[in-house]
Amino acid sequence: MTTRTPGIRLQHSLEALRERNPLVHCLTNTVVQQITADVLLAVRAAPAMVDHPQEAPVFAAVADGLLINTGTVAPSQVTAMPAAARAARDAGRPWVLDPVAVGSLPVRTPLAQELLALEPTAIRANASEIAALAGAGVGGRGVDSLDSVDAVLGAARDLARRSGAVVAVSGERDVIVSADRTTVLTSGDAMLTRVIGTGCSLGATCAAVLGATRGSTLTPHDAVLAAHALHGAAGTIAARTAPGVGSFAVAWLDALDTLVPEAVLALVRLEETSAPTDAA
Repeated sequence: MTTRTPGIRLQHSLEALRERNPLVHCLTNTVVQQITADVLLAVRAAPAMVDHPQEAPVFAAVADGLLINTGTVAPSQVTAMPAAARAARDAGRPWVLDPVAVGSLPVRTPLAQELLALEPTAIRANASEIAALAGAGVGGRGVDSLDSVDAVLGAARDLARRSGAVVAVSGERDVIVSADRTTVLTSGDAMLTRVIGTGCSLGATCAAVLGATRGSTLTPHDAVLAAHALHGAAGTIAARTAPGVGSFAVAWLDALDTLVPEAVLALVRLEETSAPTDAA
């Protein structure tokens, strides 16, 4: 397999997703469970949402990928999430941390730090959440970021270096940072920010592509970039025909289902550097 350029690696990552139908275990917030399952099915993954504290680690050890999203943490999830993350790590399964609304809230913030110590493969969040998780900020306004992507690139770089994870910062453009690469992705449409679950389901798609590419020559950075490109490209397609957010949500899901890997590349723009930088 030739993997010389980021675009080719991105395409191969999405091809693997379509071919391998990865099983993705989601411990996610109650607001987005259905759209997350719908998105996973649309991108050719199989969703599961086992969050009982005794069952979650068992399932995490056999799933192809795991998402942990702290959006609406219930007491049982505070127990189940670290147990599942530990089981996935110990079984060599990739897992994604989405630290929703981390910052000043007294339960999810220490929980996110506990999860960070369990070596996530990838971290996906908005700029304020990345800053807070890295210890460089106090979070945003609930799930809304108060920081720009450019303002937190230094924190993202530090977080990637300390955690060993691929760090994806979502915003007006997406920046994916790992130990030796920074990729700036321009894609999507502003209506993606007005539809519930587009960001949370992106974490699940990251877990799906990571699971589909595990054991191949493709890297976690390639997988996380591919997931972001697919979601953004589908947003571009949906915005061409949708007059409002309701029809956009349906058109976006349809686009996730129908977009073939080679078509994604034509709908996004990539800027790549060989090492993380403070400026894109």
